[in-house]
Amino acid sequence: MKIMVAVKRVVDYAVKIRVKPDKSGVETKNVKMSMNPFCEIALEEALRIKESGVASEVVAVSMGPTQCVDTLRTGLAMGADRGIHVESVDVLYPLTVAKLLKALVELEKPGLVIMGKQAIDDDCNQTGQMVAGLLGWPQGTFASKVLLDKEKQVATVEREVDGGLESLCLDLPAIITTDLRLNQPRYATLPNIMKAKSKVIKKYTPEQLNVKVKSDLEIVQVTEPPTRKAGVVVSSVDELIDKLKNEAHVI
Repeated sequence: MKIMVAVKRVVDYAVKIRVKPDKSGVETKNVKMSMNPFCEIALEEALRIKESGVASEVVAVSMGPTQCVDTLRTGLAMGADRGIHVESVDVLYPLTVAKLLKALVELEKPGLVIMGKQAIDDDCNQTGQMVAGLLGWPQGTFASKVLLDKEKQVATVEREVDGGLESLCLDLPAIITTDLRLNQPRYATLPNIMKAKSKVIKKYTPEQLNVKVKSDLEIVQVTEPPTRKAGVVVSSVDELIDKLKNEAHVI
C-alpha cells in the first residue's frame, strides 16, 4: 500500500510573527521557515505504518514556491521514499490545495492519505475534509491513534472530541488528519539527510494537473492582537468578586 502525506512550508513555530507595514499579511522575508508541526506528525505516522510492514511506500507532497523543495528534503530525510512538488508562485487557499491533492491522488492512487489537521499559519483546518469530499472517501479527523488492518482494508481512528474519545472504522482508501497527541516526530539523522539529496522529487504545475488557481478568499487586513493589560493581585475573595462584578462585568 502507498501512503501519500501532504506537508506545508510555514513560518517556524519559534519565530515571533511580524505583520507587514501595509497590513496585507505576515512578513515572511528573511524569516526562518520549516515544516508545519502537524505535517511532521502526519509524516511520522506514515513512516511508522511503513516500518510496521503495512505500507510499502511513503510519498511526501508539498505545494508552493521553489523553496518548498527544502521542506520536501526534510521529509525525505525523515524517511519518505520520494517527493512531489506542485510549483506555484500564487497563494494557494485550501480549496485549491484540495483540488490539487485530488488530482495527485488520481495519478498516484495511494491507499491512504495522511495530513496535519491544520497549518499553524492560517489555522484553516479545511483541506483534509475538502479532499475527502472531492474524492468521496471516508475521513477520520483529529486522529490521536491510528490502527490499520491490511487484510480487511480498514483503518481504525481514535479521535478526541469534547466528551472524550471517539473511535471510527474507515474503509480504505481514506483520508486521515492528525492531532498533536498522535506521536512524537523523529529527527532526521545526518546519514539520512545526505541520502535525501539523491531521492527523487517530481515537479508538476497546477496547469499540468488541470487545476485552475484562483482566490476564494480576500484578505482585507491583518493586524496584531491588542496588548493585554497587566494582571493585578487581589488580597481577598471579596475583592476578587467585586472586581469581576464591577470592573470586568462578567458576573
